[in-house]
Amino acid sequence: MKASEFLQNDQSTASENALRRAVDTTPAFIHTARPDGYIDYFNRGWLDFFGKSLDDVCGWRWTETVHPDDVAAIVQKWHAALASGEPFEIETRVRRADGSYRALLHRKLPLRDEHGNIVKWFGSSIDIEDRKCAERKIAEKTSELEQREFYLREGERLAHMGSWSLRPDGIFDYWSPETFVIFGFDPSQGIPTLTQWLAPVQPDGRDLLTRTIDKMFREGVRGDVRYWVDHPRKGKRMMHSTGEPVLENGKVTRLIGNTLDITERERAEEELRASERKYRNLVDTTPAFVHTALPNGEVDFYNRGWLEYVGLPLTDLLGWGWTCMIHPEDVKAIVPIWRAALGAGEPFVAESRVRRADGQYRWFLHREEPLRNEAGEIVKWYGSSIEIEERKIAEEKIREQEAELRQILDLTPHHLYVFGPDGGLLYVNQFGLAYLGADLAELVAPSRINFIHPDDRQGYLAEREKGLLTGKSYEFELRIRRHDGTYRWFLGRGNPLKDEQGRITRWYNTATDIEDRKRAEEEIRKENVALREELGKTSMFEEVIGTSSALQMVLARAAKVAPTDSTVLIMGETGTGKELIARAIHKRSKRSERSFISVNCAAVPSSLIMSELFGHEKGAFTGAVQRRLGRFELAEGGTIFLDEVGDLPMETQIALLRVLQEREFERVGGTEVLRADVRVISATNRDLQTAIAEGGFRSDLYYRLNVFPIKLPPLRERKEDVPLLVNYFVDRYAKRAGKKIKHIQKKALDVLQEYSWPGNIRELQNVIERSLIIGEANEFSIDKSWVANEPQPSGAAPADQKTNERKRIEVALAQSNGKIAGGSGAAAKLGMPPSTLESRIRSLKINKFQFKGV
Repeated sequence: MKASEFLQNDQSTASENALRRAVDTTPAFIHTARPDGYIDYFNRGWLDFFGKSLDDVCGWRWTETVHPDDVAAIVQKWHAALASGEPFEIETRVRRADGSYRALLHRKLPLRDEHGNIVKWFGSSIDIEDRKCAERKIAEKTSELEQREFYLREGERLAHMGSWSLRPDGIFDYWSPETFVIFGFDPSQGIPTLTQWLAPVQPDGRDLLTRTIDKMFREGVRGDVRYWVDHPRKGKRMMHSTGEPVLENGKVTRLIGNTLDITERERAEEELRASERKYRNLVDTTPAFVHTALPNGEVDFYNRGWLEYVGLPLTDLLGWGWTCMIHPEDVKAIVPIWRAALGAGEPFVAESRVRRADGQYRWFLHREEPLRNEAGEIVKWYGSSIEIEERKIAEEKIREQEAELRQILDLTPHHLYVFGPDGGLLYVNQFGLAYLGADLAELVAPSRINFIHPDDRQGYLAEREKGLLTGKSYEFELRIRRHDGTYRWFLGRGNPLKDEQGRITRWYNTATDIEDRKRAEEEIRKENVALREELGKTSMFEEVIGTSSALQMVLARAAKVAPTDSTVLIMGETGTGKELIARAIHKRSKRSERSFISVNCAAVPSSLIMSELFGHEKGAFTGAVQRRLGRFELAEGGTIFLDEVGDLPMETQIALLRVLQEREFERVGGTEVLRADVRVISATNRDLQTAIAEGGFRSDLYYRLNVFPIKLPPLRERKEDVPLLVNYFVDRYAKRAGKKIKHIQKKALDVLQEYSWPGNIRELQNVIERSLIIGEANEFSIDKSWVANEPQPSGAAPADQKTNERKRIEVALAQSNGKIAGGSGAAAKLGMPPSTLESRIRSLKINKFQFKGV
C-alpha cells in the first residue's frame, strides 16, 4: 500500500474518532441502526441515561429499558418502518439509570445509497416528560372548567356579545350561542364557514376583514375591525370585532375574539362626526375629548370636555403635564409609544386609564393623527380619546373565560366520564350520553358494561381494576355500542385526581373515537397481505413480448374486456402466460387501484381451499386459533385471479357459483353473510367441457365463468415471436448473471424456432437461463440435446396432444423416480411448476406412484 493511502486511512480514522467524540459529548440522545434494525450504536448521552454499557443495549437488548406496556408497540412500528423504508416516529417511556421512567419522543431516518438502498438508520430521542405532565394537569382541570363554561355563555348572553375561534384553514371551530343571534345564523345549521360568514358583510367591510384576518395569521398581531352586515331580520347592523392570535411554538394556530353589535353606538358616533364637521369651529363646546399637540409632542390644547372630565385647568395639562391624569402604571407604557409615533411620524393609538374628576380611573382609547404641510412636514397633531371602560371590562372577562373554554374544547369530541375513588360513575358529558343514547341513571347501574363489546369487556375490566388498585393511569382500546346498535373503536384513558395527601378523589376517563384509524389499519393490513404474496411470486416475464397476429388478437380482446366488470375465462396450455394476461386486464380496469389477488387452486389442498378462498372463523376447525380473512375479502373492490380453476373440488365449485350469482358468501364456520364486490378472472389448461362430461366440473359454474373467454395460443403457433422472446430473455438473464452477450448464434435461433415448445414460454425461459449459466463465451448458444424431441405439428388433434403430453410426463416421472418437486424432480425437467404438474397428472389420470424406485 502506498504511503498516501496509509495517510488517507489515518486521516479518515482520526476524523471518525473526532466525530464520535463530538456525538458522545452532545447532550442529545443519538443512536444508529443497521438496515435490518439491529441498533449498533448509542452515544454517551444515551448510555449515561440508561446507566448501562453499549454491549448491554445493542442489538435488540435496548427493549429491556422500555416500559413493558410500550415494548410491543415500538417493536411493531420499528419492524413496519424497516419493511417500508419510511421515517420512524413514536413516543415511549424509557427507564432511567435511577429506575424511574420518563417519556421520550423517538425519531429515525434512513440513509440511502445511490441506488436507493438503505445503508444505515440514524435516530435521535427527545425527553417529553414535562410536556406529558402538563397534559395530565390540563385533564384534571376539565370538570371545573366545564362548569365555568356555563357562566361564560350566560355572561355573553347578558352582554349581547358573541365569541368565536377561527383556524388558519378558514374553519370556525367555535361560535358561542350569542354569536349566532348577533349575525342571524341558524344554530341548527351548524357553524358557518368563513365564506358563509363573510357573505352578509358589505363589500368594504368584507375586504377589510379578509385583509385583517390574513395579517393576524401572518404577523401574529391583534385585530380590531368595525363593519356593516345585512342582518336577515334586523336589517343593516354595525359590528365591532376584536381578535387575538394564539401562538404555539411561535406560530399562530388560531384566532380567538368577540363581536359586539354596536349599531346604535355607531349611528350615534356617525351623527357626532357629522355634527363635528358642521360645527368644526365650535369643537371646544362639544362633549368629545379632543386635543392637539405641537410637532415635538407637547400638548397645546384640550377641549372643554377634557377639562371638565379630569377637573383640572388647561395650564396643568400643557406640554407633558397631561401625564398627571394618566394612571402611573400606564404612563411607562404610553409615553414610549407616543415618542415612537413622533419619531416615525406615524399615527398614534394607545389605551390607558385616565383619572376622572371624582378620582376614579377609567379606560380610554387615544388616537393621534399628524397634519402635514405641502412639504410633508408635520405641523400639528390632532387627537381624540374614547372611553372604553365597559369594553375593557367585558374583554378581560372574555379573555379569562376563553382561556378556560379552550381547555374544555380540547376534549371534544371525546367522551368524558368521572368516577369516584371506588369506581362508581358520577358524571358523563353530553357528547358521551348522545353517543350512547342513554341518561346518567342508566349508566350508573352495573349494566353499563353492556355498552362495551363482549369480546372487550374482560380486558377493559382487568385494566380498570389494575388502575384502581395501583392508583396509576391506564389506557386501553375497546369497542363501544352506539345508540343505533353499531360498535365503534375507542381509545380509553383513565387518570386519577389526588388530594394533597396523595389520596385519589376522582377518576377522569376519556374515550376518543379511533374507528377511522382502525379501519385504515385493517385496510393497510389487507393490502400488506396481498403485497407480500405478490412480492413472493416471480412473474414469468415482466411484459408481453411478441408481434404475432395470434398474440395481438389476444391482447386486443383483453383490452376490450378490461374496462368492464365482466367475468373472464383464460384458457391455454401451461406456460403460455395466463396470469400475465389476467394482471394486464386488472391494471387496465376501473379496479386497478385496488388489490389483485392470485390463487392457484391446484396448489391448495382440497380440505383447505374453502378456507383459503372465503376465510374462516375462530374455532371453525382444528388449528383455526383465530379469525382469518379469505382471498375474496382481501380482494374486496379489486380482482381475484383463480388459476387452475378446473381443479376445484365440487363443494368449492358450489360456493364459488354462489359468489358469482349472488355476490355473497360466508366464512367457514361462520353465519354472517358477507357481500363480495370482486371481479373474477379464472384460468385453466384443462378442457372444461370434457371435465363436465366426465362429471368433474359443474356446467352452471362453467357458463358463469365463461362470460368472456380468451384463448392463449401456445408458443408453437406463434413461432415468429421466438426471436423477440429469445432476445428479451437473453438480455434479462445476462444482466442477472453479470455477463455481456454480444451475439446470438443463428443456428441456435433456428433450433429454438424449430422446437415445438410443449412447455411454452416457461420452457423457453428455462432453456435460455440454463444456457447462460453454463456458457462461458460472450456469444449465446444452446445444447441441442435440450430440445431434442421432434416438433409437434400445430394442427395435431387434441387426442394426439394428450397422448404426447402423457408420454412426456411419464418419461420425466421415470427419470426422477416419481419425484415431482426439487431440482431433480419431474417438474423441473418439464419446465413447469410442481402444482401445475400435479394438476396435469390428475387430469391425465397418471399413477405417479408406479414410478417410485424405478
